[in-house]
Parts: sequence; C-alpha cells; structure tokens
Amino acid sequence: MRINQLSLRDFRSYDQLDLSFKPGATTFIGDNGSGKTNIAEAVIYLSFLTSHRVAQNQPLIRLGADQAIIRAEIEREDRKLQVDLEINIQRANRARLNQNPVRSQREILGACQSVYFSPEDLDLVRGDPSIRRDFLDRLLITRSPRLAGVIADYDRVVKQRNALLKTRAPQSALIPWNEQLLSIGAVLTTERIILSQLLNPWAAENYANLNEVRPMAISYKSSTDGLSNNLEENKEILALRLQDVQYQEVERGVTLVGPHRDDLHLQLGEFPAKGYASHGESWSVAISLRLGAFNLLQNEGAEPILILDDVFSELDTFRRTQLMKATQLAEQTIITAAVEGDLPIGLDTQRLYIQGGRVTEVRS
Repeated sequence: MRINQLSLRDFRSYDQLDLSFKPGATTFIGDNGSGKTNIAEAVIYLSFLTSHRVAQNQPLIRLGADQAIIRAEIEREDRKLQVDLEINIQRANRARLNQNPVRSQREILGACQSVYFSPEDLDLVRGDPSIRRDFLDRLLITRSPRLAGVIADYDRVVKQRNALLKTRAPQSALIPWNEQLLSIGAVLTTERIILSQLLNPWAAENYANLNEVRPMAISYKSSTDGLSNNLEENKEILALRLQDVQYQEVERGVTLVGPHRDDLHLQLGEFPAKGYASHGESWSVAISLRLGAFNLLQNEGAEPILILDDVFSELDTFRRTQLMKATQLAEQTIITAAVEGDLPIGLDTQRLYIQGGRVTEVRS
C-alpha cells in the first residue's frame, strides 16, 4: 500500500498543498512549525479518523476556513482508490470513495492503513492507561475496521450509563444499558486480549534486537479478574462483576466495570516498565510496540504505510539504525525531520524541504 497523491485544502497551516510521492521513503525536512508534521498527521487522520496530536477537529482546520479537506490517491495490490475526507466542526465529517459519497466516514477506514511513531510515544510507557488502550484500539481498527463501530458504541454506552448513575436513576433504567455494556464490552475486551497475545512475541523480538538486557513482555491487564480470549466466558464474568459493584457505582456515579478501566501491561524482566524503565529503555519499549504492530500487520498480509514523525532526533545512533531497517520492509515510509543531521547515515529516501508553506526538492 502506498499513497501516490496527497492534496490538502485548509488543513492546519496549508491553504492548498498538492504532493506526489515516489515509491519507497520520503522525508520532509523543515524547521519546527514549518508544517512537516501536518503532512504526516493528514495521513494518520485518513487511517484512523482521529489525530495523534489533538482530540478535536477544530485545530485541524486552517484559521478562517469553514472546513478542511484531505484527498489521497491510494494504490493497493495494483488497484487505485481515491479517498476524499471533509473535516467539519459543527457537523459530521463527510467522505467519498472514488468520488461516490458514503453514508458514514467510517466506511473509508481500511482504505489507508498506517503505523506511526512520534515523540509522544514515550507516553506509551510513562503515561496513563488511556494512552495504551488507544494504542490497542487503533491497531484493532487497522486490522479490522468494523471494530471502530464497536469502540464508538461502547464509549456511547459508558457515557449514557454514567449520566444515569450520576442522577441516581433506578436500576430499571440501567437494565438496557447494562446489557449493552456487557455485550459490547465483552467483545472489545476479548479482541484486545487476543491482540495483546498476538503482539507480544513481535514486540519482544524487536526489543531484543535493540540489545537491551532485560526481556520485554506485554499482557492485557483487566480491572476484572479471570478474563481470557473466550468471548462467552468473558460475558459471564463481567456480568457477575457488574452485580458485585452495582451499589458502589451508584455511590460514585461512574461505571466501574468494563474495558474502559483496563490497561496494557508492559514488563521488563521482573519489573513493570512504568516507573522502572530508564529513559533509553522507555524509548526501546515504544519502538518495539510500534514496530511490533507493523510486523504483525505485515505477517497478516497487510502493507501499512510507516510514518516516522520527528523521532530520529530523540534516539541514539544504534536505535536510529534499528528504526531505519524497518523502512526497508515498508512499501512506503513517510518521515519528518527538523534537520538532515537527525537522519541515520545510509537512509535511502527522497528528501523534500519545507519553508514558508512551500514544499520543494531543493532547499531554498
């Protein structure tokens, strides 16, 4: 999979930008604030319908504009697909596939698949569980776009149920939401557990390749004991747990059972990575998770675009070299860097320079 053409209209700092990509790796080089990350962000948004930098759409739309548009020609297995995405603030986003409108923007999920690595990924190790849950969910959506609907439905159920709990609504009002919480929550939990099991050997292998001393392992850590990769059993266990905490939920006004309270556990040797990993080890864990996701997708027959957003400057020479090797496995890699000196020696890439909102092949 690769993007041949990318056009941006009123997206972030660009009023209009039209790019043609050559096969292989492309690096955008420019000072901080020049707009290089905006290009990577546009591809990420096409992949997940959310940004890796902001939670809302408004910052994505150029100041003074009503909407932003991302258009891409994507080549996959010798087939070309044009995807148009209109990003709005006041109303739902609208999308087209090959110029044909689709009912929901979620119908374009899977058209563009990507794995990205950015400086914020250090939070995968040091940050809140929500960051690691989001990592798993984005990988779930990449593997199976239909799960985007499951994740959205689950979030809606939890919000509605919390609203009822805060008003101390009677148990009868909670019954239909309890049923949805259990059925949808069990699906999401089971999918996450299966994904964690599949990802673990790939992440561990990548970590070992970084010459780290302690072995790395990942596992799904649920707030409910006894869950596994068995969907029906998980439904029963979650139902019993929900009964156990029903009075606590009323007192606290929040939903205490479900995958929104879970975590991805990262282990280094005998210790959890969070709180025990050094700065260098934390970067190695983050690299291993992202490259593990890339390896897993490739092993399952996908060819995701690899996006390395301003990360080489954060890494030492050895880690840069290991990350560079991944670019040789990807059909297309998009890289951003502030200066050419941040790039690993020997990186084979087309180099484009950004200055004043313009992208050229020659530094001005």
